[in-house]
Amino acid sequence: MSADSLTPDDRRLPDPPDFSPFLGGPLFQLLRRTRLSGDAMELLHRRIVVIALVAWLPLLVLSTLASLQGYRAEVPFLADFAVHARFLLAMPLLIVAELVVHQRMRSVVSQFLERQLVPEGAMPRFHAAIASALKLRDSVFIEAALVALVYAVGVQVVWRHYTVPAAATWYVAPTAGGGGSRLSLAGVWYGYVSMPLFQFLLCRWYFRLFVWARFLWHVSRLDLRVQPLHPDRAGGLGFLGGTSDALGPFVAAHGALLAGMIANQIFHLGAALPDFRTEVLVTIVVLLCVTLGPLLVFAPQLARSRRTGSREYGTLAARYAREFDAKWLRGGAAADESLLGSGDIQSLADLGNSFEVVRTMRPVPFASRAVVQLAFTTLAPIVPLALTMMPLDELVKKLFGILF
Repeated sequence: MSADSLTPDDRRLPDPPDFSPFLGGPLFQLLRRTRLSGDAMELLHRRIVVIALVAWLPLLVLSTLASLQGYRAEVPFLADFAVHARFLLAMPLLIVAELVVHQRMRSVVSQFLERQLVPEGAMPRFHAAIASALKLRDSVFIEAALVALVYAVGVQVVWRHYTVPAAATWYVAPTAGGGGSRLSLAGVWYGYVSMPLFQFLLCRWYFRLFVWARFLWHVSRLDLRVQPLHPDRAGGLGFLGGTSDALGPFVAAHGALLAGMIANQIFHLGAALPDFRTEVLVTIVVLLCVTLGPLLVFAPQLARSRRTGSREYGTLAARYAREFDAKWLRGGAAADESLLGSGDIQSLADLGNSFEVVRTMRPVPFASRAVVQLAFTTLAPIVPLALTMMPLDELVKKLFGILF
């Protein structure tokens, strides 16, 4: 059902359910049947341990067996920082992020109703947007297509042709004649089990973010009751900015992936951390667009509400100021009316505060704090690599010198 296809039954829909981007879909049902998840995404630790071990432990075992048989790799498994960052940091963070997003975003729909942002006449379209999002979220075809995409493009094209190195590593061994290379047993598991599993989880994440963005876009098409005087400085939509906190583990997972790649370049190829300024900056910008970009669909309504509010409250303030001036400065007050104890000055101040709230209303439903917080969360896994440029004791001394 699309947001614009309405039936007479839409008007009799009950209050909408909690909308969770991750509580549904074929993978969620599979996790429930295998007792890796409860009805509300419980059993988090079990999911992390089982999924991470399926992706990482066989690589350790198979690469260790190969080394015991005499194979010496230029980059051994334990020294491949990118692999450990991917399967022991990024993958668990993506799994944690699913639960965090489920818990913090499922009340968003009810917030639209509790704050009476959706007019009565737009309620059928609001319900239709929810139904459309839930249908897309639970699509079996989409998740099957993601699996096919991972194996057809992620493995056969991207991984085999652009990621697998020419040098001998723990997962790539030279052929007997020395004219080429082949995947080791660890490489086969890495390329056809571990990497596809991780890529599927990541692609599924981006698909769910698309479902979330699409739902917000449909809601932004409604004529919402945005209030320019709302103290959240976002017309009453400030609760949407709080969803950025839930995406912290998601952006941290990308930071961990980038940190692993940079660590390999530093320790195995002699690169330096400053060489990756562009990659770090691009990663931060892309993640900000992915996480906060969907909220920009409300910018036109917020900007329009601020313009309208500034005009209306400005007119009201001008009228009150003229009457205050005529009463207290031009002799309009009664002779027996005392200025002391009068509420006129306080009312003028209150009106000024109200006008200031309208004037400083943000055109987006999130504050600059959300941008800074997400940027620092992305950088957090990369910060320890600063130790490759400076010993820890010297770094601590410089920090103390700056602070004190």
